[in-house]
Amino acid sequence: MNNETILVINAGSSSIKFSLFECDKLSLIYHGEIEDVFTAPVLSIVDAKHKPVLKKSDVKPGYEPSIKAFFKWFESLTDNKLKAVGHRVVHGGQDYFKPVKITDKVIANLTKLIPLAPLHEPHNINAINIVSKIYPKIPQVACFDTSFHSTQLKLATLFAIPRKFTNEGLIRYGFHGISYEYISSVLPKHLGKMASGKIIAAHLGSGASMCAIHQQMSVATSMGLTALDGLMMGTRCGNIDPGLVLYLIEEKKFTSEEINHLLYEQSGLLGVSEISSDVRGLEQSKSPNASEAIQLFCYRAARELSALLTPLKGCDAIVFTAGIGENSALIRKGICKWLDWLGVEIDDEANEKNLSVISNKNSKVLVCVIPTNEEYMIAKHTLSLIT
Repeated sequence: MNNETILVINAGSSSIKFSLFECDKLSLIYHGEIEDVFTAPVLSIVDAKHKPVLKKSDVKPGYEPSIKAFFKWFESLTDNKLKAVGHRVVHGGQDYFKPVKITDKVIANLTKLIPLAPLHEPHNINAINIVSKIYPKIPQVACFDTSFHSTQLKLATLFAIPRKFTNEGLIRYGFHGISYEYISSVLPKHLGKMASGKIIAAHLGSGASMCAIHQQMSVATSMGLTALDGLMMGTRCGNIDPGLVLYLIEEKKFTSEEINHLLYEQSGLLGVSEISSDVRGLEQSKSPNASEAIQLFCYRAARELSALLTPLKGCDAIVFTAGIGENSALIRKGICKWLDWLGVEIDDEANEKNLSVISNKNSKVLVCVIPTNEEYMIAKHTLSLIT
């Protein structure tokens, strides 16, 4: 008898990640990724124990050929039957505050949100459309990065702009919500009774944000209308003086396309270091620009974390997660050094080993490292909507 499975797709600007889950226990079976989708795609697949299963480099460039290459491999699995596909969708706007089954109307609404998430939303929608073309009868579910933040304080969602624009939906939505939802769900396992306390979660990866969590719900977050706001990121600038943008337009004659490219793809760690957006490479570099980029990343992260103390009215624990948060001891230490005034103290040995608790016994704030699992959350929501 074939195992019924849920496929989770996380479609990015240059890569597509896949995770295949067994429906019965929502256990991971395979994880795959297609890198360099538009230039030289390489499909890599591993099993649940990270053992390599497939590496295919003769895939034609483009989203549709890449996704078809994955499905061709999937269809060779005689013991697995696809039940549904779940997608990470970055922006849900004011229409979607929880996962939904995908329909033509949903696609039309999401298309209107592309200007608010130009790096992600078009690719999320493209992946949905391609799957619909290949498997028109397979149900698909959209899970939104903005949903978890629907519980934010109202004041935390507002910009100080004319109210007519606020009424049009120009508010602070927040992102990385699927990751924060997962972290919130496992807080009792890691923190016990403290799980319902005042937690600041730091999702640090190529995209980076922070979220103030109380009673396991979002109170406020560092990102705003778009995924460009807040922390400094791999290639994104984060919080920036709007006057700088006006200067580039008026004095440097930048077009909107050039502004978009500069702020989304040429700034952040890449822009400051002039070397790379990858923390691993910057940590190994002897360039003073690389060192300054890391220092600025840590400073900006600590400053944003400090700002979240106001709506949270304190802090019981700090949780680091995502690629950088889970793996960079240097970044974690650099951020926490700025927080010594808060009573944060790191155990250097625990931090270097990426242990689950990295604060020492004298620290007034518990500091943890908890791996995130967005794919599991998407699979869970997808299964609940189709059964």
